[in-house]
Amino acid sequence: MSDPMLVFDDLREESEELDRLVAELSPGQWALATPAPGWSVAHQIAHLAWTDHSALLAVTDVDAFHTLVEKALVAPGSFVDDGAAEGAQLAPAELLKEWREGRAALDTALRAAPRGARFPWYGPPMSAASMATARLMETWAHGLDVSDALGVVRTPTDRLRHVVWIGVRTRDFAFGVHGLPAPIDDFRIELVAPSGEIWAYGPEDAPQRVTGPALDFCLLVTQRAHRSDLALRAEGPDADRWFDIAQVFAGPPGEGRAPKGAAR
Repeated sequence: MSDPMLVFDDLREESEELDRLVAELSPGQWALATPAPGWSVAHQIAHLAWTDHSALLAVTDVDAFHTLVEKALVAPGSFVDDGAAEGAQLAPAELLKEWREGRAALDTALRAAPRGARFPWYGPPMSAASMATARLMETWAHGLDVSDALGVVRTPTDRLRHVVWIGVRTRDFAFGVHGLPAPIDDFRIELVAPSGEIWAYGPEDAPQRVTGPALDFCLLVTQRAHRSDLALRAEGPDADRWFDIAQVFAGPPGEGRAPKGAAR
């Protein structure tokens, strides 16, 4: 990811693909329930618009972003849901307009950011490229929730490499939020991209190994599928444990998804 323009372009394409999916929805379809409890299609898009706005402030108005952080600290368990709920009350056309304008402004700001600059976030500060990678991950994951609600199967693309990268980088974070020590051993991760390319991370002789489709790895780390429903293989106790706790998003441990056919 030496050229940040690549992830900026991929974020734009990922957003545009989701935009095409929701642009012509009826009011009833906007109200459809998604796999996230209590969230409709409108909540999902409102959350993306809200987070894009937060990222834009982090890049362009640090004081305003710190005000958002202070509000989050007052209600740490509900501020994300509150932001989605507020946006979901908008008329679909207004919500779409807000999301489109916000992500366009963020795209411009990220491309104009100085190389090497780091910006505040709800977790550690991030570079413009890392910020875009996180936005792409969320856009893809919440887009999955939308497509599930609509009964649409989206074709995976090699834009997933950004989600994989965040998944690999957040391994120790996932252990930490569960109160577990970070693994000592190296991990070898070998994943088959949608294009058939192999994406590999870590030394070839690492004692802990993860192999399988890149799509399934992305579903695991975004907690969009249970490990038992995925064609991933873990070798080594730490790799196996990771499958139970992996998460790429900031905040407390997520509940994840139940196995298909299991009662929640």
